[in-house]
Order: sequence, then structure tokens, then C-alpha cells
Amino acid sequence: MATTEQSTGNETQAAPGDFGANEWLVEDMYERYLADPGSVDAAWHDFFDDYRPSTGSGVPDTVADTLAAVAPAATPAVARQDSGTPPTTTGTSPTALPKAQAAPAQADAPAAPATPATPAAPATPATPGTPATKPAAPAAPAAPATKPAEQPERPAETHTEQVIPLRGAAARVVANMQTSLTVPTATSVRAVPAKLISDNRVVINNHLRRARGGKVSFTHIIGYAIVQALRDYPEMNNHFAEIEGKPAVVTPDHVNLGIAIDLVGKDNSRSLVVAAIRSAETLDFAGFWNAYEDIIRRARAGKLTADDFAGTTISLTNPGTIGTNHSVPRLMAGQGTIVGVGAMDYPAEFSGMSEEQLTERAISKIMTLTSTYDHRIIQGAQSGEFLRRIHQLLLADEFYDRIFAALRIPYEPVRWLVDREFSHEGQIDKSARIIELINAYRTNGHLMADTDPLEFTVRTHPDLDITRHGLTLWDLDREFPVDGFAGAKLMKLRDILGVLRDAYCRRVGVEYMHITDPSQRQWIQQRIELKHDQPSREAQLHILGRLNVAEAFETFLQ
Repeated sequence: MATTEQSTGNETQAAPGDFGANEWLVEDMYERYLADPGSVDAAWHDFFDDYRPSTGSGVPDTVADTLAAVAPAATPAVARQDSGTPPTTTGTSPTALPKAQAAPAQADAPAAPATPATPAAPATPATPGTPATKPAAPAAPAAPATKPAEQPERPAETHTEQVIPLRGAAARVVANMQTSLTVPTATSVRAVPAKLISDNRVVINNHLRRARGGKVSFTHIIGYAIVQALRDYPEMNNHFAEIEGKPAVVTPDHVNLGIAIDLVGKDNSRSLVVAAIRSAETLDFAGFWNAYEDIIRRARAGKLTADDFAGTTISLTNPGTIGTNHSVPRLMAGQGTIVGVGAMDYPAEFSGMSEEQLTERAISKIMTLTSTYDHRIIQGAQSGEFLRRIHQLLLADEFYDRIFAALRIPYEPVRWLVDREFSHEGQIDKSARIIELINAYRTNGHLMADTDPLEFTVRTHPDLDITRHGLTLWDLDREFPVDGFAGAKLMKLRDILGVLRDAYCRRVGVEYMHITDPSQRQWIQQRIELKHDQPSREAQLHILGRLNVAEAFETFLQ
């Protein structure tokens, strides 16, 4: 439904009853508020003081009409009995009736009664002046029906059918789904390779783990790509409305990206809420990431407010988290588009291949994106071009450059390139290039070390770019001989780069290749070229304590 806002001072509050797909949740919280105000977060108290549900009973008109339409057809089936007398309800729940009462048509049919004898025709009355006709002899009585064989008594049916009226939150869900049927939708589908987004996510999270912490998910990156694609296709952010009985297109001032959140209750019941990241087009990736995580955190804690639910202009749902390849979600009134993200997996035709064969043949996992749109204001070509733009962004260098810059990651992202021919001769060539790459990091790795705490710069060096050595992102999961590097004989390129960056390109720069004695160089390499293991919390606290002691001693000396 269209979003209405009321201005109160410098704050913007959502008008009551204008929460789209979240209307059921507001109704549920309102009922809990009436029963016990302390059970609802205090941020909602002022809102509920003036809030009134759609109907006095808390059931929306559309749901009440539906139940009323269903009731006449269901009531006779429940009230009827074989004997024709009203059912006895003493000690029986009205919502749990035996099947013999709820569906008498399915009960065993009684034995057919014996056919009665045909009565004799009455005697014809005598005509005056003539003798009376002798009455006909009465017909012989019909033979009695054959006595059926005695059957053992069948045990009474113990199965019951329960009829549970939907009220409150459940009724609001029904109303929302019925309202969604009034929106004529169509869906565009596009498959996107997930290789580049997966590799860059690994680089991002490795850096965050060593820096400020946190984790970037696939949905963070895809959601940000959707917002960026709306710059080129803003019509996907519009929605349909009727103003004074006439159709119209509404163009919102901002992109309020709704995030569909699956909440699991204490009784394992599942519910779906949609909270919006407001003015998402004004945020860089760091701001978008923080806003996204804030909404998820408050949703899990039950701290979302009315403004979080209202005003969504375009939504993002991620059924891929439970393994669904792609979905066709329902589009609520007040929105023009909802984008679905499917599971990331290899195409089904390659399910019989091993991981090594898939890597060798440069076969990427894919994810399916769907765009379900309001066909009254958006055409299929626009939706298809919108998905194509998202596809292009998820493979574009400048898109990941902006993400890395916003997160202050001082390294270049992984670049999308077509795999180079992988033959027996190429394997030998690439093995030699791997040794060449390791030597380049030993020589110039310190030039990419993050040693300036005052200024952020992206540090690059051509000798450390894997593309300059004839390697691409498709080689990251391939194994190469490394001649004892990091104590191994064979390593994946991804692991080789991880060891090299940990040794030479983090917070400390090491320069030693000018040493002419090979044994001395090897001694240093054996002690710094090691796989990085995250220290335990106790070890980190011990290191912090020693640093504090050293700082205190330095201060004393000064």
C-alpha cells in the first residue's frame, strides 16, 4: 500500500495502518500491547496510543468477508448428523468434531431396507343396478429380506478435524496476500556467475578479520548492486496508485530498500518481516553495510520501529539461504519491484563432476536473480535490462573498487577475466609463473605493506599483479607445485597469495632479498612465510597486556 508520512517536528513518523507486508506484525504487537504494554518495546508505546486496527475485532474486512463466505458452506456439514437431530456438543470442542459428523457423506451407508409388497388395487365399486364385483384376493405378503450376517462392531472413529479461525496477525497475513492478488505481476529471470563476488568476498572478510572485525555477506553486495543499478533504471523504484479514481505512477524521492527477514520464534514458528534501509542511494558501501546490519540486529532483538516498516519502495528477498534456486515472490501494493536471490550452486548438468574437474574446466557457481514487477507501470524489457545492469555491476572493476575504497581495504580487488587456455604446456608455464610470483612478493612485497596509520591509499605494484604473470581468478582454486614454499609441495593459488600477503603486505614490511647469503634469506623465509592462524582470545589479551606494559614503561621514561 502507498506510504503516508506525517511530519512531527523534525521527525518523520509512519501513519497508522500503512505498513504493507508488515501489517500483520503491527497488529500482533498492538494486541500484545493492549494485554501487557511491557511486552512491547517502549519505542512503540507512543505510536500505539493513537493506533487503531482496521476493524474493531482486529480482523481486516477482507478476511471477515472471506470467513463469512466460507461459513455457509462449512456449517451444514459440521451440524448435520445421520439421525437428523442437532449434534450434542456437551464436552466436545466446537472446533474438533468427529469425521462422521463433519463429513456424513463419507460415513458407511446403511443396509438397504426390504422392498415392501405392492398393495392390492381396491375393489371397483358396484354400479347401481349391477351385482357387485367380487373383491380381488389380497396379495401375498412379500418374503422377508434376507437377514444379513452378523458383523462385529466397528470401533468408533478417533480422527478429528480442527477448524481454527485465523485472527490477529495470521488474519492480516491473509489480507495482505489477498491484496497482492490485485497487483498484476510478471517476473524476469537471469543467471549470474558467482565466481567473482565469492572471491572478492573472501578478500574483504580476510581483511576485516584482521582489522575492525565484521563480515560481509553475498546479500550485502547484491543489495548494494541493486541500489546502484537503480541509478540507471529509476523506473524500477516507482509504484502504481489510484488518485481520485484515476491510475497514476508514483515516483518516490528516495530508494527505501526493503530487506525480507525470516524470524524464527521460540516455538520454531517462522514469520517474515520487511524492514527498509532508508535513502539507500545516498550511502556508500560502508554506510549501506552498517545500515543493513543494524536492521538485522534490531529485527532479531525485536527493536524495529514503525518507521522501519513503512515506506518501502523496492524489496530484496533471499530464498537462496535455504537452498531455493529461485522464487516468484508476491508483490505488495505500494511497491513496483521485488528482487529475489537464489541459491549459489553449480548448474545441475555438472553435478556429477568433482571439484577438481570443475576447477580445471573453469566452471563457476551461478546464482539466479528474479525481478517480479508491477506490469501496469513496468514492462518486461525494462525489468530485463535492470537485471542485466545488476549482472554487469557484479562483474565490473569499478563496482568492487568503490566497495574496497569504502571499507578502506588497501589492496586491489580480484578482476574478472576469461580463463586462459589450460593445457599440458600451459600447466608447466603456469607452474613457472607461480615461482616467479612468489619471488616478486619476496622482493617487492614490502611496497604494499600498510605501514601508514594516518593516510589511506590503495597500494599496488605491477610485479605483484597476478594478471601480469599470466594468471586469472580461475587459477585461484587450482593446485600448483611450490617447491617447499610454506612447507608444502602443492598449494592452491588462493592459499599461496594468502601466505604471501600475510608475510609481506600487512602491517609490517619485510625487505631482505638484498642479502647475498642464500642460507640467511632462507632462514628469514622459514620464519615469516607461514600460514596465518587466528590467535585465541587469551593470546590476544596477553599481547594487549604486554603492549600496555610497554606503553606505560615508555611513558615513564619520557
